[in-house]
Amino acid sequence: MQTEQIYFPTLEAVRTASENLKGVAIQTPLSKNFNLSKELEATILFKREDLQVVRSYKIRGAYNKMSSLSDNEKQIGIVCASAGNHAQGVALSCKLLQIKGTIFMPSPTPNQKINQVKMFGEDFIEIVIEGDTFDDAFNAAKLECDAKNKTFIHPFNDEKVIEGQATVGLEILNQTDKKIDYVFVPIGGGGLSSGLSTVFKEISPETKIIGVEPEGAPSMQTSIRNKQNTTLEKIDSFVDGAAVKRVGDLNFAICQQNLDEVITVPEGKICQTILDLYNKDAIVVEPAGALSIAALDLFADKIKGKNVVCVVSGSNNDITRTAEIKERALLFANLKHYFIIKFPQRAGALKEFVAEILGPNDDITHFEYTKKTNRENGAAVVGLELKTSQDLAPLIKRMKARNFFGDYLNDKPDLFQFLV
Repeated sequence: MQTEQIYFPTLEAVRTASENLKGVAIQTPLSKNFNLSKELEATILFKREDLQVVRSYKIRGAYNKMSSLSDNEKQIGIVCASAGNHAQGVALSCKLLQIKGTIFMPSPTPNQKINQVKMFGEDFIEIVIEGDTFDDAFNAAKLECDAKNKTFIHPFNDEKVIEGQATVGLEILNQTDKKIDYVFVPIGGGGLSSGLSTVFKEISPETKIIGVEPEGAPSMQTSIRNKQNTTLEKIDSFVDGAAVKRVGDLNFAICQQNLDEVITVPEGKICQTILDLYNKDAIVVEPAGALSIAALDLFADKIKGKNVVCVVSGSNNDITRTAEIKERALLFANLKHYFIIKFPQRAGALKEFVAEILGPNDDITHFEYTKKTNRENGAAVVGLELKTSQDLAPLIKRMKARNFFGDYLNDKPDLFQFLV
């Protein structure tokens, strides 16, 4: 029985891609983060792909693929599907290479990314909003390709795209003389992780490559556990740059062999990392861009005294998402809590609740109440922000003692999403 041959990008192909990208993609900095280095007692280096002209590494793969097309393929045009970053890389490549492109994007894509795609592509691209997830947009894009005989520019499952993304790994190794002990790399479809890991296994095989996925979309981790590429039935699309139901077949085959470990990080923790990076380092990243950094403390013991690289994959964040990011971070930290409170239908009930039940540092952030005069008690949905997570149990105890407690909503996701 013949074993199927797995494609691995060669160093020669990656070096060719690197030459091809000169003047298009910049060599991004590999810079030490002093706050995390001190906190974790390690040398933490950020590979700042968020500083690319399109604010992510995606230009590398998109341009490398599109520049390899034949004159006839360029003339007919291209199609792609993307939640944002790949679309920007494709859009800029369309303008630089004078190729007409149609870009399918799912409806939850932040407006900031859609506007950036329009800006980079100008008159060379058309944007089509389709479906709720990347996979919906992907399926629509493939139909467009088949109908009009255009070339599909895959965001990750393509040899030339993988070779382009692999140049990130090549740059890291060229930017430091120190031994790199760990690289943390975000995983969406697997283009970056498959390309980067192949370069490291060739040049620096002792380096541990850790892939990081959002907890709500563990497509690579699930596939590796199942020992076959697996399509997830449902995903949380919050980390839009890394939320796919199925990784690429090429990417899975490479990552299965090259990655030392694949871990997941809760979306709330990713949100807290975004806020910390902004508040402490004045670095703005999107959720996918924070993935690798959010995983560091899970390896605190292993990386102590080591040289560690985190690939900061992108910074295309929409400022309108800030409130949601803060909310998710507080929920994850167990500092934001929602309740149904039973208020007695009498004057002074709210004053009693505020003065005698809430703690001195508890803050009401949400209050929704409609008085119903024919009831003994009226229910209100109340959101509270606490100073410490230890304040929750005493708060609930005081509510129950005075018969204000109705229900706790944080652990009832369906009801929570409906009410809040």
